[in-house]
Amino acid sequence: MNPSGKAARIGVFGGAFDPPHNAHVALAEAALAQLDLAELHVIPTGQAWHKSRALTPKQDRLAMTRLAFAGLKGTVVIDSREVLRDGPTYTLDTLHELQQEQPGAQLVLIMGADQAGALPTWHGWQAILGIAIVSVAYRALSTGDIARFDPKMLPGLPAGARFEALELPAMDTSATEIRRRAALGEDISSLVPPTVARYIDQHHLYRSA
Repeated sequence: MNPSGKAARIGVFGGAFDPPHNAHVALAEAALAQLDLAELHVIPTGQAWHKSRALTPKQDRLAMTRLAFAGLKGTVVIDSREVLRDGPTYTLDTLHELQQEQPGAQLVLIMGADQAGALPTWHGWQAILGIAIVSVAYRALSTGDIARFDPKMLPGLPAGARFEALELPAMDTSATEIRRRAALGEDISSLVPPTVARYIDQHHLYRSA
């Protein structure tokens, strides 16, 4: 509990971070500013069961994640538990662990609207909604409108599921495009933090064979 008597809110922001880019950092900044978090756990995925492609080695993704989020104001924890875990990585397991470590806290799982729409494909998704509030990040569109996700559209939505909105500026950045540009030797400095760009260059990541 915090001094006000309310449960401390712990943000959980996971992803492959292959690589972490400016939109990821903007989302974390928005979460810290808007969600009244005591701390934000940024968690690189370990062995992603749902990814069809092989991820960049986890030690590189963890190192880049530490670099990308180093300058944020607020309590940010780069949480390595998933990259250290053997076998497939499931968000439900991570939430159970955090719940055991901080039993009085309210967990807030942060994700984009596209991920929220795919929640029924997640392992134990209904149990996830019983543990955490889901904060859905909405990006402004180029028209100024906001693309909205309606949780009522999820089949089998459990009673008591809780959702919050997280507003983001319009940003057209994707890890797929960054990897494509890096493979071609194109400039990615406008898409990732400078420290991440240097790491990618120094370690020759995403280069074509």
